[in-house]
Amino acid sequence: MVKGSFDFIGLNYYTSTYATNTPCQNGRPSVFTDSCVRFTTLRNGLLIGPKAASDWLYIYPPGIQGLLEYTKEKFNNPIIYITENGVDEVNDGKMSLDDKWRIDYFSHHLLYLQRAIRNGVRVKGYFAWSLLDNFEWTAGYSLRFGLVYVDYKNGLRRYRKRSALWFKIFLHH
Repeated sequence: MVKGSFDFIGLNYYTSTYATNTPCQNGRPSVFTDSCVRFTTLRNGLLIGPKAASDWLYIYPPGIQGLLEYTKEKFNNPIIYITENGVDEVNDGKMSLDDKWRIDYFSHHLLYLQRAIRNGVRVKGYFAWSLLDNFEWTAGYSLRFGLVYVDYKNGLRRYRKRSALWFKIFLHH
């Protein structure tokens, strides 16, 4: 690939973590060891943000701005699309349509995305993850990311969550 020949960069953003140096390990390299970095959600005993349903997802809206501005500087201000951004809940068998906390997640992340745009980052698109509750690769149907509730037990019937209605209003303003 020729340097700088991409049309745009697509970024998924859900969460942030702190990184600290750790000695490189001998042996077979892996995605977890070859960077010689230890990732943590704690700093001085404090979490980076509230934990969502997934073990890896902590809510930290300023991180999306940091990622965008870093990408702008590192890659000569490319066109960027946010291809995934969302938060999950446990599928506990109850129909959870009143997801105000998801609205908070999106509204705060979009605020920091707007700040990045005002700082010159060329974001051309944003995709919420996910329109529908779906099958998650490592968690199956045990987590729900959707703006729309899917009833897996009754013909995949769909119900808009409060966050879907919020997004509809948001997109019209």
